[in-house]
Amino acid sequence: MRTEHRDLDDAIAALVTTAIPDQLQIARLKKRKLRLRDEIAMIEDQMIPDIIA
Repeated sequence: MRTEHRDLDDAIAALVTTAIPDQLQIARLKKRKLRLRDEIAMIEDQMIPDIIA
């Protein structure tokens, strides 16, 4: 998932630097990237137990 997240960064950067950037495609990729970030955070939270000190 982290690799896909980094790949989305690269894809977004490549689209932004084109002569006529496709704003809709960029927005979709950014939304997908945010969804991945949330999934990664959720999985990491499940792996780390809540410890009340």
